[in-house]
Amino acid sequence: MSRILETWAGDFLSFFDLKDPEFDGFLSKVKDIVESNESRRLPKIPKGTRDFAKEQMTVRKKAFSIIEGVFERHGATVLDTPVFELRETLMGKYGEDSKLIYDLADQGGELCSLRYDLTVPFARYMAMNGLTSFKRYQIAKVYRRDNPSKGRYREFYQCDFDIAGQFEKMGPDFEVVRILTELLDELDIGDYEIKLNHRKLLDGMMEICGVPAAKFRTICSSIDKLDKQSFDQIRKEMVEEKGLSAETADKIGTFVKERGSPLALLSKFKQEGSAFLENAGSVEALNDLEILFKALDKSKRIDKVVFDLSLARGLDYYTGVIYEAVFKGGMNMKLNHLCAQVGSIAAGGRYDNLIGMFGSKQVPAVGVSLGIERVFAIMEQIQKDQKQMPRANKTEVLVSILGDDLTLASELVGELWDAGIKAEFLVNKRLPKHIDRVTESRIPWMVIVGERELSKGVVNLKDVEAAQDMEIPRDQIVDQLRQRLNP
Repeated sequence: MSRILETWAGDFLSFFDLKDPEFDGFLSKVKDIVESNESRRLPKIPKGTRDFAKEQMTVRKKAFSIIEGVFERHGATVLDTPVFELRETLMGKYGEDSKLIYDLADQGGELCSLRYDLTVPFARYMAMNGLTSFKRYQIAKVYRRDNPSKGRYREFYQCDFDIAGQFEKMGPDFEVVRILTELLDELDIGDYEIKLNHRKLLDGMMEICGVPAAKFRTICSSIDKLDKQSFDQIRKEMVEEKGLSAETADKIGTFVKERGSPLALLSKFKQEGSAFLENAGSVEALNDLEILFKALDKSKRIDKVVFDLSLARGLDYYTGVIYEAVFKGGMNMKLNHLCAQVGSIAAGGRYDNLIGMFGSKQVPAVGVSLGIERVFAIMEQIQKDQKQMPRANKTEVLVSILGDDLTLASELVGELWDAGIKAEFLVNKRLPKHIDRVTESRIPWMVIVGERELSKGVVNLKDVEAAQDMEIPRDQIVDQLRQRLNP
């Protein structure tokens, strides 16, 4: 192949006198063409980020409206915090995931990082303002230096709900899990389950299995990968990379296989002879879970919850109940494939010591974070499967002026805007142009004015979907539209 290319290049260059000034001109023109093509190359966005087209934004706005409605139904008020924090605020809060924090260049002597989640900034806000009680929600972007994949981005929205303060035992935990079920039910993305565990039960399991206390958190980080890797892979990591004995790893294996109905599994763990009853932390955890499961049962939400000892949640700040919602898919193969790629769609838990890290007061707290980008990935796939195209705009009426009289359009559409009617206008002599606009934007009504309508002092009100036209006196159009738009 190389000889063929050499021969071809030699034959091509034989047409030119390399010492001829015109050859330099030829090379210069080639260079200009290459540089011109380079300058015209389409721009790109960074990996792990995305633009949202108008149809996607319509879905997002609807979802955010549902989410805010659920949060506000439970009495939460909204909070916003800076998109970046002092690096010292974020470091040491996320365990092994701290390596995913985006650091920023030094600006004026302050070392800053983009926020990794919304929980740590919330804890910082509580401590900084000396608050001891707050029920808040926040919907904002967070940033992670992660490997992008389907439903996993470096810039993405989180929707957080947190309850901080001294409340009745397990009351906030119950309410947050209940809120999570309401969110997923009302977003209508399909079947899901909420895996639930308790950090003190995990720590008790570690102690029973013989894991050194200094390795509790790092072993939890390994166990937390069981939804993506087999136990054999996790066992290898715990033994070969983290120095756990094979016997201890095998003991952990017998525990993390425990998964099932919350009340049934709780009963099993509280039976005489259970290893958990010999550990004080585990007993406390089981008592907490009994209160929580009974409350969820009475609230008709226990069927959405699975008690799962393999759930570990690698973040260091969790101290009590932890949970994670996963999409279960269904009969649709594409959705099942997406389900495997997306992973968890929401997660949270109790963190009683995090706020105290920033101030002198220990304020217990519990919260949940909805990974809305993953939910959007599911919603978009459902729409594709059902061949649904969301309407991108909310325009109710197109004012169609058949001619070139902008003053007439401005007068008529101005009246509609003043009346609070969502309207657009188009001035064009050709009726097909107006029809194309309402068809493309799926605008339900048209107000058509041409020479005939002007001469009669009327407008033509058209119901686009029903293909029905009616003449309306010019001075009645606002009232007539109000009646039809708000029956």
